[in-house]
Amino acid sequence: MKYNYILVTIGTVNFDQLVNFYTQLLESPPTKFIPSVYVEWQVDHLRLGIFRPQKDHESEFVVHGKNPLSLCIEVSNLENAISDLKSLGYPPTGEISITSHGQEIYAQDPDGNRLILYSSSNIDKQCP
Repeated sequence: MKYNYILVTIGTVNFDQLVNFYTQLLESPPTKFIPSVYVEWQVDHLRLGIFRPQKDHESEFVVHGKNPLSLCIEVSNLENAISDLKSLGYPPTGEISITSHGQEIYAQDPDGNRLILYSSSNIDKQCP
């Protein structure tokens, strides 16, 4: 399969809070911005979008516990990434673990989506 981009979108009723969180986490403003409707960042061949659902679909996006979405983010320095999350008010849960692809730690964004921050080793660069 040949592709141009991969687009991952997060629908949220907490639009402004999530946009602020990812702007700070990714350390860059969105590349597309429609106020109160949609934002998007582009990182290499991945696009991350955040959208506010239409009023008649909001109930589908209200967080009732943990969301099934996991964003795996490879970082060059795991300790610095942990520090960044702490400064945003969303410290990782648990401890750093050693896996087949390197070191990783779990955290959550303001909507409860799982973030897996990892620093790869020479073994493998795949996300769990």
